[in-house]
Amino acid sequence: MTPPLADILIVDDIPENLRLLSTMLQETGYKVRKSISGRRALQVIDAVPPDLILLDIRMPDLDGYEVCKILKAKEETQNIPIIFISALDDPMDKVNAFEVGGVDYITKPFQLQEVLARVENHLKICRLQQELHQQNQQLQQEIRDRTKAENTLRVYLHAVSHDLRNPVIGMSMVLNALLENQKHEPLTIPSRTVQRMAQSCDRQLNLINSLVETNEIEIWGVHLNPTSLQLNEFLSPLIADWQPILDKNRATLNNNISPNLPPIEADPQQLWRVYENLIGNALKHNPPGITINLEANCQSSHCIYAYVSDNGHGIDPQKAEALFELYQRGETTGRTVGLGLGLYLCRQIILAHGGEMGVNSQPQQGATFWFKLPIVQET
Repeated sequence: MTPPLADILIVDDIPENLRLLSTMLQETGYKVRKSISGRRALQVIDAVPPDLILLDIRMPDLDGYEVCKILKAKEETQNIPIIFISALDDPMDKVNAFEVGGVDYITKPFQLQEVLARVENHLKICRLQQELHQQNQQLQQEIRDRTKAENTLRVYLHAVSHDLRNPVIGMSMVLNALLENQKHEPLTIPSRTVQRMAQSCDRQLNLINSLVETNEIEIWGVHLNPTSLQLNEFLSPLIADWQPILDKNRATLNNNISPNLPPIEADPQQLWRVYENLIGNALKHNPPGITINLEANCQSSHCIYAYVSDNGHGIDPQKAEALFELYQRGETTGRTVGLGLGLYLCRQIILAHGGEMGVNSQPQQGATFWFKLPIVQET
């Protein structure tokens, strides 16, 4: 069975007009629905919008102008082409029809072939407009995809041309020095040199891992496996793992989080990385001997606020927000190697949990990084 060419609704309070128009359109291959009043037509259209409407003007309950205005005010129906068919032949009637949103005007008594030609013409225009809209949407999506791909490529090029080449240059210098010495004596590699080579490789690997991970997050987002966590208990093994590094930096890390806080809904692996990054930054960007405090409080029945604060150098408030952007590093990083991706990744992880992240700081007054996490909701 051949599908109908289009679905057409005829709205007219004169049964003979309905019969003539519907017979002609059905014989041509159109699906036809009929309505004898404006209000009934609106109900029919709300249920199943047609492809085109043939609309009379003079009707007892709601005239054609009002019906057209209502349809054009709704996003779902504003693009349906409406052809007015009316015995009114005054120029102002036609002007009013076009002003309320009609695409054409046929004067009664009408010629069936004229009606058919105008219907076919406006259906063709409507199809072309829909195709153009779809092509525009597709083009916009392609532009967004291309822009994203170009941004991703810039990320890689920036990293390769700047941060990643530094450890490679260091490795190259060490190896070239060894080869130069080989001309005069047998090649022997001191353990300290091997250590330097291994450290350079580790730094390079860490940079590459951060870069790849950032690229994956930009494309796929952060993948979470949330579970119920007691924050105080969760942080105990993390603090134990960091104790040797804290001792080396003569730093103090205080867990001031109450064990009575309600459990949070979070991915333990991703949250671990957030805390590790914030603790590591506090140690890296401040002199030895600093104090780091871990705190949290419940500000509503839906979330807690967690804090990682230190009494170090602090951050200029005007530059603090930029730290969460790609390739932003603190001014006190000195000669440390990094891509400036850590805080960017941290914020993406917290955002994936439905939270927020920020920093409060003043120069020489320490820094407090804060983030919001959801509380486990009882079902």
